Amino acid sequence: MKTTPSHPFVHQLKLTDSEKLKVALMSVTVFPVRLLLVSFFMLLAWPFAFAASLGRSEFVIEPQSWWRRLVDLCLRVIMRAMWFCGGFHWIKVKGERAAPSEAPILTAAPHSTYFDAIPVTMTMCSIVAKLESASIPVWGTLIRYIRPVFVFRSDQHSRRKTVEEIKRRAHSGGKWPQIMIFSEGTCTNRSGLILFKAGAFIPGLPVQPVILRYPNKLDTVTWTWQGPGAFKILWLTLCQPHNSMEIEYLPIYTPSEEEKNNPALFANNVRKLMAKALELPLTDMSFDDRDISLSQGPLRIYDYSCLLEFNQLMRSLGLRAGTTALTLEEQAKRARKLQGDRLGLEDFAQFLNLPTTDTLEQVHSFFDQHGVGQIDIRRYVTALSVIHRPLKPMDTLKLAFKMYESEETGEILEEHLAVIFEIMLGVKEVDLTRMFLALGGPDTGRITYDELQNFIQKFQNFALECLDFKDHPRKFCITHRTSCNGNNQDKDKDH
Repeated sequence: MKTTPSHPFVHQLKLTDSEKLKVALMSVTVFPVRLLLVSFFMLLAWPFAFAASLGRSEFVIEPQSWWRRLVDLCLRVIMRAMWFCGGFHWIKVKGERAAPSEAPILTAAPHSTYFDAIPVTMTMCSIVAKLESASIPVWGTLIRYIRPVFVFRSDQHSRRKTVEEIKRRAHSGGKWPQIMIFSEGTCTNRSGLILFKAGAFIPGLPVQPVILRYPNKLDTVTWTWQGPGAFKILWLTLCQPHNSMEIEYLPIYTPSEEEKNNPALFANNVRKLMAKALELPLTDMSFDDRDISLSQGPLRIYDYSCLLEFNQLMRSLGLRAGTTALTLEEQAKRARKLQGDRLGLEDFAQFLNLPTTDTLEQVHSFFDQHGVGQIDIRRYVTALSVIHRPLKPMDTLKLAFKMYESEETGEILEEHLAVIFEIMLGVKEVDLTRMFLALGGPDTGRITYDELQNFIQKFQNFALECLDFKDHPRKFCITHRTSCNGNNQDKDKDH
């Protein structure tokens, strides 16, 4: 088994000198020709897809006429020629694809690149796609041709409608085309399988796992949240003499009664099976965790393990999806009124308007710092804000100030600010001594939000430069006019 990296959403592509030379030569010889041919075949496919989509119902499946069957064959040939021109000269296929009546849903993983469209064009399966993708010139028409299940992100009920449509098609007895679902829900670096979304497993019908491999010496295809952009991926891939890809259809997985009633269990068991076939580890992260693990800036998260666990518990409670900025503001107002009063499990359940469950007890224990069964609800609201908007730490800081600050002065106590930073950074025992020394002026042990905001803006790596926290010792301190070691940097005046 390979070692799981800390970031499945990061891809670092490093080329050797010989590889750089090869790319340079291919860029002025093969790349322009390949790009031209790929564009030609994509444009050639467009009129076929456009004609076959005319007058076709989006909700009812009609018998396939002879000319639509011919168009389907032509599109498969054209798309295969396009991939061939892109360097995917032969694609190894293992196993046999099941009939739609046997397995209406194909669950594919790992999802790591837009080249994962290859098995889709080879099978002409339906997919789950964003509505915006239909408006992409040329490619959007090809997407519409395969009758995707569109996700309306602007619709707050989008997820429910998508699941209902998947269930409707899956229960059609094979009349609708198979749906190929990339159950991870996002692109990773293929170093492990992240948590599967439940959409493919909610219908409770047999699924066929499909695993994808790119056994290339140089990985130019991976396209994830941190790493080479879309055009660089295309350029480097078209500059390779040959690009290998393998598609393997595993045996149909028929769920047990327990799995039919528990889609999350069904999804996890299929994920384990696929990970074993891929010889990859399981990574207990999901699409919703990517921003937490990739946070950057002066208040970036340094240890996100507890926040990821908290995030998973909130999803289990059904509170993660329903959290909005307005929800956080309302909870912060209620928390402020409690003035730091401690809440037991029953009071906590009442605060959230939820029944007392084992999962809720786990969440409660997260914030029971003294192990006495009582929590400060302000800690919970702060943590909820962090996982809801990990890329907007100043919004969380401002929200926390509203719960802790004095009504008269708008100041917050040093001890309360330390608690806020502990939650936001995912660390223990934050010491603010250096920060307050660097602020200058009288040491009152208090600070306003505006003062802190202005101070943070002076430091690119504020947490490392100005805070001391357990398990993450300060590694450096950039010299400023007033540095975080509390000394005035006036030596330059003497020279």
